[in-house]
Amino acid sequence: MTDRFLPGVPGEEIERIFNAAPGNEIVSGKFDSLESSAALAANAFGFFLNRERDLPPLPKCDRVDWTGLSLSLEQEVRFPWRGGRHPVLDVLVIARSAFIGIESKRFEPFRGKTSSTFSDAYWRPVWGSRMKGYERIRDQLREDGQLYACLDTAQLVKHALALRTAVTRIPEYASLTPILFYVYAEPEFWPKNGKPVKEKDKIMHQAEIERFANEVARDEVQFIACPYTDVLRSWKESKDSRIREHAEAVIERFAVRPSHI
Repeated sequence: MTDRFLPGVPGEEIERIFNAAPGNEIVSGKFDSLESSAALAANAFGFFLNRERDLPPLPKCDRVDWTGLSLSLEQEVRFPWRGGRHPVLDVLVIARSAFIGIESKRFEPFRGKTSSTFSDAYWRPVWGSRMKGYERIRDQLREDGQLYACLDTAQLVKHALALRTAVTRIPEYASLTPILFYVYAEPEFWPKNGKPVKEKDKIMHQAEIERFANEVARDEVQFIACPYTDVLRSWKESKDSRIREHAEAVIERFAVRPSHI
């Protein structure tokens, strides 16, 4: 084993999961990058792999019944068709009342972003009547792929459509509320050169999150955005000392340390 995983995180099992998933994160070396979002998500949430009932409730998910949890990493969630590529969520949490796809970001919002694209398949009439906000953003991005400078809205739309597919087409999930949970870091410095991450980019990212959330507020798939600092703060308040220690280890390793945590 390498030191790519924090204490208490089942590294060998997580490596097997990543090696079987699309993306080639570990073999390509991307996982070991100082800027890796996958490493942050795998270490933070991987701690709860095989002990998912210890996962504290996620912030802003007050209405979720957190009993009967399952948790998986790098989980594919499929569209209502066979071919093509299907979204892979950083984390999938299934609770008694909710089907929660977690998308994790670290430095990505503050890098230059390429244009967003969709294949023609996304305009098939298969999304029901309560996904109009996500569909509207899809349509806007076809006209202007650079409409959002920081937020990867195309990816979020695809994840939402896949989550909606799961709860409408898989009988065991039919009673669950689909939630797209966007968790993001707000790093202070770029690790390779020590330069500060531009404050104006963080402000723009927040503004785009708010705009996106407003667009989809009435849709079937709930969109919840939350900084890692809020997640880690809730873990630091756990009665379980192991979870508190894990939160501190994540903060230390990944510099998730703004002044308010």
